[in-house]
Amino acid sequence: MAGRGFGKTRSGAEFICEEVKAGRAGRVHLVAKTPADARDVMIEGESGILSVSPPWFKPLYEPSKRSLTWPNGAKALIFSSAEPDQLRGPQSDLAWGDEIRTWKYPTETWDNLMFGLRLGKTPRCVGTTTPSPISLIKRIVAEDTTVVTRGSTYDNRANLAKAFFSMITGKYEGTTLGRQELHAELIDEMPGALWRRAMFQYGPPPVLNRVIVAIDPAVTSHKDSDETGIIVAGSTGQGVDRRYWVLSDGSGRMSPDTWAREAVAQYKRFAANKIIGEVNNGGDLVATVIRTVAPDIPYKAVHASHGKRARAEPIAALYEQKKVTHTRQFNDLEDQMVTWTAESDESPDRIDALVWALSELSGSTPLLMA
Repeated sequence: MAGRGFGKTRSGAEFICEEVKAGRAGRVHLVAKTPADARDVMIEGESGILSVSPPWFKPLYEPSKRSLTWPNGAKALIFSSAEPDQLRGPQSDLAWGDEIRTWKYPTETWDNLMFGLRLGKTPRCVGTTTPSPISLIKRIVAEDTTVVTRGSTYDNRANLAKAFFSMITGKYEGTTLGRQELHAELIDEMPGALWRRAMFQYGPPPVLNRVIVAIDPAVTSHKDSDETGIIVAGSTGQGVDRRYWVLSDGSGRMSPDTWAREAVAQYKRFAANKIIGEVNNGGDLVATVIRTVAPDIPYKAVHASHGKRARAEPIAALYEQKKVTHTRQFNDLEDQMVTWTAESDESPDRIDALVWALSELSGSTPLLMA
């Protein structure tokens, strides 16, 4: 784990090349966020495998086969975190995962990678990433078999363009984000986030008065799309005595038909009262696909009349008052809750769906009904 510009990719590429050259690896798995990232960064990039390889030991790169083949017969296969199931089956004795914090499906990708890492006497994996407090990175760091190497942006200052170094340090030095992006600190909670982990409490739900399935749909459904948030929540009691339970997180990167079927499945599983969907981005799409899958299910469209943070603040207040209970640990949702701020680049799809569900149950956030 190292800061921006430290040379993480170069370190990973050099490690792979040295292990293959020494004969300690014959089957290698290379994993990036997307196929383009694997090609442009890990393989063909300025610090990638082809660049750091000596002329006499440069591998043959065959993009159509997603493979690299070295002169000694060692072979590497290329995978994408957008398709973790591709890692089911293939075996390796060495692996490299680059920028793990950006992976589309981090847990599924890593677990499948580990299941295949079973050849030879000492199969190993190197991960190169700027830190981020996602569940997977915290889990890897905590494992006894993990060796963590850290470095800061300043460690590689001599090799960085002056303009880049001045820009990135001027912008982030002295900030919490700078501790993460420059000095590679693994910060579990981001200052400015509305939630803290201390707010979360867990337990089984009682008999609930109402159950809502909320959908925050992604605008597109290709492999690089945002996720569609699908959260199920219920409530019991009345007025100031009302309490809330988060029952399920069915979010993911899905086509409209798939997330509609997931929402309907969640509706039936929890005997929900209705499905609600945000229409700011999806327009009539949500109602159309829900009606296609299940014409008779009660559905209501909701439209945001305030910004994301303003809508989320009343819901965060419910957590502070210990009125919301999670029926289990929802790692992806909770990681997003304690790290998302108004300045974050990523879309908080799970948070959005959570806010819609609890807002509908509590009436705490103004909604314009479409």
